[in-house]
Amino acid sequence: MFNRLRYDINAIKERDPAARSSVEVFFLYSGLHALIYYRFSHWLYRHHRLFLARMVSQFARFMTGVEIHPGATIGKGLFIDHGSGVVIGETAIVGNNCTIYQGVTLGGTGKEHGKRHPTLEDNVLVGSGAKVLGPFTVGENSRIAAGAVVLEEVPPNATAVGVPARIVRVNGRKVDSDMDQVHIPDPVSQELCRMRGIIERMELELKEMKKAEGDGQHEDL
Repeated sequence: MFNRLRYDINAIKERDPAARSSVEVFFLYSGLHALIYYRFSHWLYRHHRLFLARMVSQFARFMTGVEIHPGATIGKGLFIDHGSGVVIGETAIVGNNCTIYQGVTLGGTGKEHGKRHPTLEDNVLVGSGAKVLGPFTVGENSRIAAGAVVLEEVPPNATAVGVPARIVRVNGRKVDSDMDQVHIPDPVSQELCRMRGIIERMELELKEMKKAEGDGQHEDL
């Protein structure tokens, strides 16, 4: 237990330039405190003390602003920076040496049974406010941009941005232009254009019907 705690503290010091000492990290970093609470609640969860496990996790949420379900599986070296608003679901799996910023959700879509939450492989970084929703895998060394909403699998060594998220880089290289994040079609505008076309055709048909009706009346006279 102490070896893992020492590893977690060193991981934070390596990735956070504001961390000046192990003592500072241990006493002042809410992300580390949330991880300590999680380790205890996860132990209770594995020993079928489910109510106590949830009680510890809810207390941790109150104290740190981070909600980690005791059933989640988290590797060593997780750095939860700032921490507030982070949510990690019951069947989520987080690999070694991952970094998660504030406001991140590793959640489910509410449609699945069993494995409902994402798997982050080793060395994944998830930017602030990002949402990763569903029982898929985010490959090792990948990066999720701040504010992204990820709804499908991300390959290793990739960068995902946008809502919904799209892959813009793999192994440091830009992907094909069909993954352009700026010039993607706007489905709302497309639907409005389609409806406008339908309305114009209906107006034209109505005019033709009125014209035909008027011509018929003239013939009767």
